[in-house]
Amino acid sequence: MGKLNIFEITLSNLQGVFLSGQLIQGHVTVEVNAQIQIRGIRLHFEGGAHVHWTEQHRTGSSKNRRTVTRHYSSSETYFDHILVLFGKGPGQPGDDPILQAGRYTYPFSFQLPTGIPSSYESHTGRVRYSVTGVIDRPWKFDHTTIRPFAIVYPLDLNLEQQATLGAIGTDQKTLCCLCCESGPISAVLRLDRLGFVPGEGIPISGEINNGSRRKMDSSFADIKMTVNYHSRTKTRTLTDTVSTICHGPILRGDSDTWNGDLLPIPPLPPSGLRGCRIMDITYTVTLNVVPSGLAFDLVVPIHILIGSIPLQSVARQHGPPPPLPLPPTDYSSTGSNTTPMQPTMPSAPSNMGMPSPAYYHRNQHDSGPIVPVAE
Repeated sequence: MGKLNIFEITLSNLQGVFLSGQLIQGHVTVEVNAQIQIRGIRLHFEGGAHVHWTEQHRTGSSKNRRTVTRHYSSSETYFDHILVLFGKGPGQPGDDPILQAGRYTYPFSFQLPTGIPSSYESHTGRVRYSVTGVIDRPWKFDHTTIRPFAIVYPLDLNLEQQATLGAIGTDQKTLCCLCCESGPISAVLRLDRLGFVPGEGIPISGEINNGSRRKMDSSFADIKMTVNYHSRTKTRTLTDTVSTICHGPILRGDSDTWNGDLLPIPPLPPSGLRGCRIMDITYTVTLNVVPSGLAFDLVVPIHILIGSIPLQSVARQHGPPPPLPLPPTDYSSTGSNTTPMQPTMPSAPSNMGMPSPAYYHRNQHDSGPIVPVAE
């Protein structure tokens, strides 16, 4: 009885990070220590998005009143493609070939569609990409191996007019102190530009004036990520803080100045999650003042743009941001259309003369990692 020693997928890009529209290349290695009969060896490339959440709703009245759980979901597919490396594709007629003992290498290539969205992962929604290898054996369990990969949508900040613009935000509020009106607290937030990429720091400039009779416990600047998940019938919006820097207390009548403190940008998908119709993402930088006692924070927001290709003026001055690592993620797979591909390495036996077919992630309060990766 034949035994499989090795069955693995190796991508030429070892990081497994690609821009939409790029060509994925690599090879599949198979090693068996005795001959085995198979239907075929194939790869299944999959990419798609899925949104799902549940909500509790009350229905009926009086004695018939009850709580029901409603599910909201939506999905879309970006590609679903099979490459046959050796033997037959699913459901194809013909004899089942024999794979003799030895090691075999099957090269492959797959053209990614243009305009597909960046990889994204959370408990409520996800954009996933993977390639699954299958050794299809008659009357036996199939052997499978999976290789997830990440896509980065090439959002070029140099093509976004607002990316180079600066912005100023201001606000103030009046606190009550022992039933007497106090003086106002005010804050000004300044950004010298609105376009950034992961790995950069956002220079935070501004002033806070505490004209009240209370001490301000602290002030902080943060990046807020807001994701809209669209089901077929409803939209769910979740906001999470993904980066924060802080200043200390501000005594009454005193002030505090932010002089370009750098707010780091973690791995994040580009703004908009362009190419995805069931999710969209926006980012906001806020300057927050935290009063002591019972009072709401003073919050000054400015919307920013997170891209994947930095501004040329910034790259020339500081160099590009460092690449970001891709964490492991579990992926699932299903079957679809077939487009066979002939292995071309001398070690790869083939009975088919078929032609070859012509970047992300930070924790949300309800989510697992979200992984953008810059090349």
